[in-house]
Amino acid sequence: MKFLDLAKVYIRSGAGGNGSISFRREKYIEFGGPNGGNGGRGGDVIAEAVDGLNTLIDFRYQQHFFARNGQGGMGNLRTGADGEDIILRVPVGTEILDEDEETVIADMTEVGQRVMLAKGGNGGFGNAHFKTSVNQAPRRANPGQEEIERTIWLRLKLIADVGLLGLPNAGKSTFLAATSNARPKVADYPFTTLHPNLGVVGVDGVEFVVADIPGLIEGASEGRGLGDMFLGHVERCAVLLHLVDGTSDEVADDYETIIGELNAYGEGLVDKPRITVLNKIDALDDELREMQRTFLEEVTGGPVMFMSGASGEGLTEVLRALRSKIDANRLKERNGLEAEEDEAWRP
Repeated sequence: MKFLDLAKVYIRSGAGGNGSISFRREKYIEFGGPNGGNGGRGGDVIAEAVDGLNTLIDFRYQQHFFARNGQGGMGNLRTGADGEDIILRVPVGTEILDEDEETVIADMTEVGQRVMLAKGGNGGFGNAHFKTSVNQAPRRANPGQEEIERTIWLRLKLIADVGLLGLPNAGKSTFLAATSNARPKVADYPFTTLHPNLGVVGVDGVEFVVADIPGLIEGASEGRGLGDMFLGHVERCAVLLHLVDGTSDEVADDYETIIGELNAYGEGLVDKPRITVLNKIDALDDELREMQRTFLEEVTGGPVMFMSGASGEGLTEVLRALRSKIDANRLKERNGLEAEEDEAWRP
């Protein structure tokens, strides 16, 4: 299945049915009176977050979603049938944006979450509705309300526990392939990864989800390379795993390039919990390993871990460190929710 994380969609709710002008006509009943029924209401356009989807590719092939119009009212006080709703089924993590691509209409973060995007029009009143003591035979009925038509954007931001960061060819896809059942493309050249990959990683009987995005380059936050399109996918991650190529001649500069792009992108990415790892250590001797780690620790101001996605050295230690950060983040979120609930119930 191809990956698509941005889609433009045209939606239209159903118009309400017109009210009916009708009079009772029966033998031996001279003045039957009005019996025009009301029109049915138009269908709504609804978005629903569903499980089992991780791409918006379906919206490339179908971009127009029109709900049904309500049926007009009929004689004998018969109300027209309501128009059928139409439901846009989107992956969990989808943001629904207005036509300007900036105004957030809804953020679909939970399975089963629903939001109405365009409400169907109400049906018009039939002439029976307008009967009064002074107007026994009204000849008026209301038209149904018009439909609502709008253009929206769907933007998918993958929901993962860990987001992989690094320059192209830093070994992110190799790490994901070595630790999960995901099979991303792996090769010895930059930009092997052209779209995000998700993998379920396990350590010590606990599983979590890792997102691998295309490598970043300097200027990615302004649209250079591929990273600008995909930085949004790590916004929701609990922890970032920053891989630095240990075989690079400028590991400190490589690290600062990524941090600079996180700062430029904003959205709090640079403040997220982060683990820095010197990768590809299988290609380094002991002396070069320590030298590269020293260079990195000078710019990070914190500890740097060793790892090799190819040989497996250090993988378990890195996964345990990630799990510890994830658990701490979940505990913090749970305590925050409990504090909010206590505040809400406080008199």
